[in-house]
Amino acid sequence: MIPFVRELDVAYGRCDRVSPLIRRVVAANPGPFTYTGTGTYIVGRAETGAGVAVIDPGPPDEAHLQALLAAVEGQTVSHVLVTHTHRDHSPLARPFARAVGARVLAARPPARIVHASGALDEEDDEAFVPDAVLSGEEVLAGDGWTIEAMATPGHASNHMGYVLREENALFSGDHVMGWSTTVVAPPDGDMTAYMASLEAVMARGFSTIWPTHGAPVTEPGPFLDAYRAHRLEREAQILAQLADQPRRIMDMVPTLYAAVDSRLWPAAGLSVWAHLIALERAGRIAARPAPEFDALWSRT
Repeated sequence: MIPFVRELDVAYGRCDRVSPLIRRVVAANPGPFTYTGTGTYIVGRAETGAGVAVIDPGPPDEAHLQALLAAVEGQTVSHVLVTHTHRDHSPLARPFARAVGARVLAARPPARIVHASGALDEEDDEAFVPDAVLSGEEVLAGDGWTIEAMATPGHASNHMGYVLREENALFSGDHVMGWSTTVVAPPDGDMTAYMASLEAVMARGFSTIWPTHGAPVTEPGPFLDAYRAHRLEREAQILAQLADQPRRIMDMVPTLYAAVDSRLWPAAGLSVWAHLIALERAGRIAARPAPEFDALWSRT
């Protein structure tokens, strides 16, 4: 079982100091995919005049924008960092950056709209364009803090984590969340890439993981072990579903996700599709006529 962390004291618009170098402001956009809402992180000392970086400004919400501006009043924002271009993470980046005179940095946005309409609340922010494109391993320095960009594709092809070296902490975006597993939704989401990114995060031995949604993971070692084991178990369950006869994705989802709110089944179906694509690439299953969502899947 994954030791989920679901307790979080939330007051929308309030700026909370959550570590010596991290403050958080949560947007009022709770939902089945955002949990309590988008948590925007401010990295740096809270004193007047200090230079800070801001991670995932969030959705296009005027109240959240004003809360962020109040939180950084009297400070210099040098970097606005975005983990990926889903609409609960990136739309406020440009208005906030314009208001504080900062640059927006992120991985290159996808070339096209990628999520199935209606299946997710986290469609792509089509208008997002960063001022500088990150590929991973870039190091950004500020007033008493150092942030390293860490490419973590899988949930999205352009997903970027940010490492705060001074606290051995990872801002994980949606790659790892304490309250839930992460949706990996093709065609942009990729399970093979996701598992490789997860292994890379595990290898770093972080002390804390700060997701954009929900509470921090303060014991990443056992949590990530369980996170990975869950994915491998889901893969085994899918193969078991295909043991006796070919099946389509939505024939499998009600059994595989019987304990999950049925409102999430369309998104769960996308995660099953991601697993199936990875298994098909590995030659363990076949799809007729092609590895699309409505394909008929069978063991090879």
